[in-house]
Amino acid sequence: MRHNKKFNHLGRKSAHRNAMLSNMCASLILSPNKRIFTTVAKAKALKKVVEPIITKSKEDTTHSRRLVFQDLQNKYAVTELFQNISQKVADRPGGYTRIIKTGNRLGDNASMCFIELVDYNENMLKEKKAASKGRTRRSKKKEEDGAPVVSKETAKKTKAAKVEEKVEEVATQTELFAEAETPAVEDKEPKTEE
Repeated sequence: MRHNKKFNHLGRKSAHRNAMLSNMCASLILSPNKRIFTTVAKAKALKKVVEPIITKSKEDTTHSRRLVFQDLQNKYAVTELFQNISQKVADRPGGYTRIIKTGNRLGDNASMCFIELVDYNENMLKEKKAASKGRTRRSKKKEEDGAPVVSKETAKKTKAAKVEEKVEEVATQTELFAEAETPAVEDKEPKTEE
């Protein structure tokens, strides 16, 4: 019986599985955008392998380099990891990878995904910075600072006034557009047969 044995064997013997995960780690580290495309099951297994390796790379000692090389078996990946990636993730306490599901594969309907290093996705970093610049909901702090606090009723009134102004603007723009579109038509009397 295999009660409480939740380890995913990925349909392989241990030597094959370890070699595959080692190669996937090296591919993730050496890829230019630090992202690889794989199945969700392999990505979850890879996450458990690559995150401790990245944590070991934060301390640049001979011992930690030997431990990482023991897992990766690729000196170029070890060099890239210790020179570039370790500086980029130095202040992050964990969670170095992200799995983004992309749908199912056509051939066998396996669920596919990207696994990437979090600090290398520029689009997600921009969205995070933009989101962090938004307003916070700390009204008590504003009251202490002496800033005027707006009541809910006043806020509703100002919002309604803004909506009315916007409606008026749209109406005037529509009228101007309609005037510009319709050419001047001369009044002609319809011809009547006598």
